[in-house]
Amino acid sequence: MSVERAILLVVGVVVIGSLLLGIYHSQNWFWVTGLMGLHLVQASFTGMCPVVRLLKKLGLPQRAGFA
Repeated sequence: MSVERAILLVVGVVVIGSLLLGIYHSQNWFWVTGLMGLHLVQASFTGMCPVVRLLKKLGLPQRAGFA
C-alpha cells in the first residue's frame, strides 16, 4: 500500500466513524467530520498533512495516487 492510498483509507475511516458516532452516540461527533473536511481543504492548498508524514516515517512508498 502506498502513502496516497493509505491516506485515503485513514480519512475514510475517520469520516465514517465520526458519522456513525454522531448518529448513534452524540451529535457532537459531527464536529470531527467537519474538521476533517476543513483539513482536507487546507491540505490541498498547503500540502501539509501530519498523517502523511507519519506514514512516510513508517516506510510506506510514494506512488501516483490515481494512476
